[in-house]
This record gives sequence, C-alpha cells and structure tokens, in this order.
Amino acid sequence: MKKLFFICLFFLLISLTRIFSQPSNDTIAYLLTCGPGTETYSNYGHSALRIVIPEKHTDTVYNWGGFDFNASNFAWKFAKGSLDYMLFAEPLKGFLQGYFFEQRFVYSQKINIDQVEMRKLVSLINENLKPENIKYRYDFFYDGCSTRIRDIIEKSVGEKLKYPPAEMGKIPTFRDMVAKYQNPYPWLKFGVDLIMGSPADKKAVFRDRMFLPIEMKNELSESFVHRSGKMIPLLQNPEVLVDFAAPPTKQKFLIAPPFIFTLVITLIMILAALIKSRKIIRLMDIIIYFVFSILAALMIFFNFFTDHQQMRWNLNIIWLNPFIFVCLITLILNKPGTIWFKVVFFILAAFLLLQFVLPQDFNIAFSLMAIILLIRSSVRCGFDWNPLTLK
Repeated sequence: MKKLFFICLFFLLISLTRIFSQPSNDTIAYLLTCGPGTETYSNYGHSALRIVIPEKHTDTVYNWGGFDFNASNFAWKFAKGSLDYMLFAEPLKGFLQGYFFEQRFVYSQKINIDQVEMRKLVSLINENLKPENIKYRYDFFYDGCSTRIRDIIEKSVGEKLKYPPAEMGKIPTFRDMVAKYQNPYPWLKFGVDLIMGSPADKKAVFRDRMFLPIEMKNELSESFVHRSGKMIPLLQNPEVLVDFAAPPTKQKFLIAPPFIFTLVITLIMILAALIKSRKIIRLMDIIIYFVFSILAALMIFFNFFTDHQQMRWNLNIIWLNPFIFVCLITLILNKPGTIWFKVVFFILAAFLLLQFVLPQDFNIAFSLMAIILLIRSSVRCGFDWNPLTLK
C-alpha cells in the first residue's frame, strides 16, 4: 500500500508540472462512475473526473477517494473521523486496471461544458491540487469523492446548471439511500444502522443524494445546462470502459440478524427455565451484559468522541445506556444490584414503547436485542410476576 501511495503521488506531480497548466481548446471532461464491489468500503461505488487533452495525448483521472494507510494512528483516526482523504491523479489505463481486477464496471460520460466552463473546471482542479488543499476532512454525506465532483461541476457551470423540479411525494432519508446498497448484506446494514445517529434520518433531496456515486450518475444525467436558449443535457450517454455486471447478491434469511436474535431469545428462555444452577445463570448473564456493555461503550464513543457528524446524536444510546455497565459490575461482584437492573428494565421498556415516535429509524433487530436485555433484567429485578425470577 505504501508503494501504491508513492506511485499515485508520482503521477500527481507529473500532472501538476506537465498536464494541467492550461487546458487546450480540445480538452474534454468526463464523469467516471464505478460499480460497487464486494468489500465493505467499495459497497457504494466510486466517482472520479477524467480529463482528456488530445493535443497533449493525455488521459488523466482525478480521484478524491485516496488516503494514506501508513498514516500514524490510522485505525483511531478512521474511527474518530479525523482521517484526511486526498486527491490524486493517475493515467486512465492504470485507474481502469484496478477495477478490471476487482471486476467492477466503469462508465464514462462526457460533460457538456463549453471552453469558458472548462477553464473554470480546470482552475478548480488546480486549486484542489495545491499542497495546502490536496487533503480534506472526509464526510460521508456532505464531502466525499462524489460531492467534490458535484461541487466542481456546479461552480464551473454556475447558474446555467438546472436540476429537475422538486420531486413530489415521499423524499427518502440519507439512511434510506444508504440502505439501498446494504439490503443484500443484512449484517452490514445492522452495523451501519447501529452507528449512524439521527442525522442520517434527515430528508435527502435531489442534490443531497449525489453523495452516492451511482445516484450522482443517474441524477446528473437528468440535469441540464441552459445555453443559448436551449436546455442541453449535462451528461452524454455513458460509454462502458470496463464491463462487468454488479456482483450477484442473495439475501439469506437464516443468517440475518432478526432471525438470529429471535433464536437467541428462544434459547435464553429455554435455558433459564431448565437450568437451576445460580452459578451457571450468573455466568450466562455476565456474558450477555458484557456484550451489551461493549455496545454501550460504542454508543458513548460515537455520541461524544467522534468527529463523524452522522454518528452523533445516536439514540441507540437509550437502550444501550451506561447503566448496563453498572449491572455488569454487580454481576461480576456477585452483588444484588436490584435497583440498577430495574433502571435498565424500565428504560428498555420505555424504548420499546416509544421507538416509533423517536426522531430516528431503528433496525428491527435492535428491538429483539432490547428484548433479550429486558428479559434478563426483569429476572434480576425480583418481580413476582416473572416466573423466571431468581429466588
């Protein structure tokens, strides 16, 4: 990866000194849209700008999706949201080789802009290529590989760029848009729903939805440039540069989170009814509360210590609350702690009743997980109505 980074940096320097001083009159700009891959990071596809200068025999791709894997504290910066992404350039041939190897399609669409607009576009790319601007703080919804290209096109074309009229009917949220690419992968959707907070439930209007590369391709293809009294399509029909079908996906109900957690609830109920040993029951509860304590710690981190704005104000912290830690400690110390289990029980009960009116959409699997904790908390509360209550 370090070698790849320096190769990209080398091509960037080449582009700075030899290619992009001034565009010629025959310079052509293209939007590249790359299909989703099978890895988590590539699930949403990718976008890049392609600049062709026939006079200089150059065909260069400008890509805002790079970062240095060798950066210090990489994993921590990535989780905290303080990892800088960067722009780099490479020849089209090298760019396509990576997608051919990963068997991901690549479409190229000519951007219909005139020479004045092209000069603006080139100037904006040059501005991005300056050492002080080459890195930027990535934001999944508002500042990424696709939105950077959208913004450059908007600034280049100006008020002549016309998006379709405001849509009627239901407008999807950011979470809905992300879910389109996650539905075939239920555990990925479960994880993303867990860490994305209420900002993800904001309505995503036409322009907002371009944070996803394929959505940007589709929506810019519906956009026009008002020029000389005519409405000209912003993008021409796509040319296929790498032709692979999207990876086949098959939803597997039997390994999806709702089915798994339903089995866990059933198993816990059966074990609690059959096992009479208090030591074994206590060990089971320690394991359950330990797992939920880890998740509660994640909620604290994402709500208060991350720079990822879409992960903050995460209302999953209601059912994954800090009181779970206290319950775990009482179990480890073998103390009653009835009051703390009651606090957790009533918070969970309130969440299950009120989740549909809270300003955040919750994965159905979260309700099942809350029920698991609700059942074990009720056992430790000493309620007379619960047949599983420990005597």
